[in-house]
Amino acid sequence: MLKTSPDHPNVIVFPPAILATTVVLGCMLQWALPLGVLATLSQAWRVPIGCAFIVAGVSLAVAGRRMLKSLGTNVSPLQPTTALATGGVYGWTRNPLYSGGTLVMLGIALIFAVDWLALLIVPSLLILHFGVVSREEQYLEEKFGGAYREYKMSVSRYGIGI
Repeated sequence: MLKTSPDHPNVIVFPPAILATTVVLGCMLQWALPLGVLATLSQAWRVPIGCAFIVAGVSLAVAGRRMLKSLGTNVSPLQPTTALATGGVYGWTRNPLYSGGTLVMLGIALIFAVDWLALLIVPSLLILHFGVVSREEQYLEEKFGGAYREYKMSVSRYGIGI
């Protein structure tokens, strides 16, 4: 009997858990061992810029989610992908939900002066990239072949040239 691979990416963890854990851990570390760097910056610009990051991040993630839903495919990487999203927000970033989540974390770090959150974004993104995104890309390439390879060549992974 042949064992077939599951019809979903083999991600190491549900992606929102990475983002939520990063925020919680950042807040806990800030409480236990405050660094105070962001707090020295003017709240008059820190808060509006943080709010702009949050609005942009939520908008990006919502647009990505809506596009997936409109195509009738699953949003969760724990379920099969049934359609390749290449239009709308997916026309300029292959990962709007993750890019949006990153912007939200940056916004929270700025608004509330959570230095540790700003620092933890880097390891969080490494875990997200290697534990989720690269696995999703491999899955999509196996599932959609040339169509995904073409898409991958023409659209940035995170919408910022990378």
